[in-house]
Parts: sequence; C-alpha cells; structure tokens
Amino acid sequence: MHEQTLMGFDFGTKRIGVALGNTVLLQARALEIIHSEVRKVRFARIEALIKMWQPNELVVGLPLTQDNQEQLASMQSRRFAQQLQGRFNLPVHLVDERDSSLEAQSSVGNRPDDAFAAAVILQRYLDACLTPQQQSSI
Repeated sequence: MHEQTLMGFDFGTKRIGVALGNTVLLQARALEIIHSEVRKVRFARIEALIKMWQPNELVVGLPLTQDNQEQLASMQSRRFAQQLQGRFNLPVHLVDERDSSLEAQSSVGNRPDDAFAAAVILQRYLDACLTPQQQSSI
C-alpha cells in the first residue's frame, strides 16, 4: 500500500470531531473539534482542513445500535458522508463507531472527546486496512 493521508470524522449535530492519520504509521490522532450547528460554518472549516492536510480519503463513523441496526444518527452520518463525497470528490468510507466515545472518554476523562472519538474511528479503519472485510464505502 502506498502512503496516504486520511481524515476521520465523528459526526454530531452540535459538534464534529476530526482526526488525522496515514497508512504508513497506521496511527490516527485527534485533530480538532468543530463547534457549530451551522452547516455552512462546518463545511467551511472542513474545507480549510482538507486544503491544509490534503487527505486522500475520508472516514466517517457510522453509529449502529448494539444489535447492528441503523438509527436516526446512522442516517445523519450517511448523509454527512455523502455530502463530503459530493463536495470534496474524495473517497469516503463508513466505519462502525460503536463504543468509540466510551473508548475516547477513557483516554481524556471529562474533557470534550469528539476529536478523540474521531481518532478511534479512524484507527479502526486503519486497523481494518490489514483486514479489508471490516470496512465499507458509501
């Protein structure tokens, strides 16, 4: 696999966590939290981050229930992923994000964990690069 930069997102209606990783080190790190409910503001910041980091692919967390079912948040995340793909013309992958916030909270305690949750989601994708059956594209 050649080196690629990846950007991961933990989508929420109030905040979006953003993470960065690459396929050489196979490690993800928290980047920032976008604090806005205004779509125009969110996408302006995402565009700035994409210009700055120039990712080859994007990864979005897909919230599923414990019994693997979709929910309202799943549809919202799918829509966000489609908007990313449409706006930035980059491949977008969806990754099961179950328990990513709990995992992030164990790392950061009571601080905002959205960016760390995005890093957990992106790390799952990077880990799945070794086992491709665990990932899907929109």
